[in-house]
Amino acid sequence: DILNKPSKALLALSIFGISLFAIIFNILPIIVAFLLCVLAYVSLKLLTGEGIYKHIDWPVVVLLSAMIPIGNTLNEYGISKGIATYLASYSNYLDLFWVLIILMIITMFLSDIINNAATAVIMAPIAYNIAIETGESIDAFLMTVAIGASCAFLSPIGHQCNTLIMGPGNYKFGDYWKLGLPLEIIIIMVSIPCILFFWN
Repeated sequence: DILNKPSKALLALSIFGISLFAIIFNILPIIVAFLLCVLAYVSLKLLTGEGIYKHIDWPVVVLLSAMIPIGNTLNEYGISKGIATYLASYSNYLDLFWVLIILMIITMFLSDIINNAATAVIMAPIAYNIAIETGESIDAFLMTVAIGASCAFLSPIGHQCNTLIMGPGNYKFGDYWKLGLPLEIIIIMVSIPCILFFWN
């Protein structure tokens, strides 16, 4: 196991760090950088073919393969634009601060029902179109979706980690709200001002 061999673990972290460096400074696209990282792991025998298959989260792959066409359909038939136009008409009466809060709450709620990656696939085009309709920063809306989609704290089905601890922790469905709801409120209170400051 690589974790029991410090030299190999350090080499693996170094290769991963180089990949992140290449992505952060726009040297390589994210897909190319991580593909080269995996190829380096395989060539240096840090990762085997069996290990690759073992660590792929197949339920997420299948879910995304089903949800991406739905996201594309929402775009191609103008459904995303229609929803965005409808929401944008109401946003004219609201400050951008409150528009982003509403968008994050909707995204968080959706992320509690389906996988966070699938939530991002559905909500990103809607957020993009709202930004276009309102003339606001696209980055701010997409960051709101990214953060909201990562906050599946209110149910055991929103994320596989939530499901895994339900049995061993003897948790009930309603237990997730007790800590999840205050945590999501804190995230909204902290992230929205930061988004407006850095990405607007």
